[in-house]
Amino acid sequence: MSTFNVELKKVVDDSYDIEIGFELMDKLIWDLKNGLVGKLRKFAVITDSIVKDLYADKIYNRLLKEGYQADLFVFQEGEKQKNRRTKEEIEDAMLAKGYRRDCCIIAVGGGVVTDLAGFIAGTYGRGVPFINYATTLLAAADASVGGKTAVDTPLATNLIGLFNQPEKVYLDIATWKTLPQRQIISGMAETIKHACLASREFFDYLDANMDKLLQVEQEACEHIAEENCKVKYEVVMKDELESGLREVLNLGHTVGRAIETVSEYELLHGEAVSIGMVAEVKLAYKLGYVTAEERDQVIDLLAKARLPISIPDYIDREMLVKKLYTDKKVRDGKLRFVIQKGIGNVVEFEPGVFATPIEESVAREIIMDM
Repeated sequence: MSTFNVELKKVVDDSYDIEIGFELMDKLIWDLKNGLVGKLRKFAVITDSIVKDLYADKIYNRLLKEGYQADLFVFQEGEKQKNRRTKEEIEDAMLAKGYRRDCCIIAVGGGVVTDLAGFIAGTYGRGVPFINYATTLLAAADASVGGKTAVDTPLATNLIGLFNQPEKVYLDIATWKTLPQRQIISGMAETIKHACLASREFFDYLDANMDKLLQVEQEACEHIAEENCKVKYEVVMKDELESGLREVLNLGHTVGRAIETVSEYELLHGEAVSIGMVAEVKLAYKLGYVTAEERDQVIDLLAKARLPISIPDYIDREMLVKKLYTDKKVRDGKLRFVIQKGIGNVVEFEPGVFATPIEESVAREIIMDM
């Protein structure tokens, strides 16, 4: 009997740039021509049925014009399509087109597109490079930054996936002007979440400038894009693989993700997170971590952003309580919540631990009261 040690110690640099600006397609092409992905010249442009006509077609045609080989891979828009079947269909289509390891994926769209395309990139050919070209406020605030990629299943949300960092992220704020108002409003939920967990100053800025943001005024939107990136960077830099600190980014998501699923995605992600934030801040008040005034300020800001602050009547509350147990923070069958501390901070329950067990009865009480 013998043992052979396979020593594979290595240092990996997963650093990347986030470009924030307006009309960034020219910059994307310039970067490719100047070695962003080395000598690769074959690009799979993955997008959804809405973004295709708005932006993906333009990027695809620019790639062809510059002499690159490219193909468009389009799936039906919506969170319901972020599943294993869609991933499989795109992979099969890429295989049929002759894509192998000598390619790069460009994800053009919102959070569903960047989540799905990043997951495909992590497994296709055992890993190919990818670029995120984010076209929604929600993607700019959350999904396109940080490297978390996944698909949903009927039993759980975002539990099938991997950490996979892009080569670069482009946050093209000009694309926000073509978003329906409901999508702009939805994207504000993750932005408010970032303020609640990391910056009272940012929270106050959002409160003072909400009308400008909802009207997509350039200076205000650039500012929140930068602040969102700073918050995520400070967390992801310290905990890329969500072993501790990164759980703070799940503030409001325990209830929010459950509501999103139980609503059968009638609620947009941000709308569901907003309701989850209300549940969380009420729980934080009950546990003594925020004052009544701070609780009301958070709820009032969500309302000011025109986000929902109560659970719709069509949501089955008991089904919602059961759905909480599919949250990825559950440990040993116990619900765990991230809890904010005042406005601009979160509770660290012990060194490196940012979520705490909450009895089902307590969670049920909060939910039934909403």
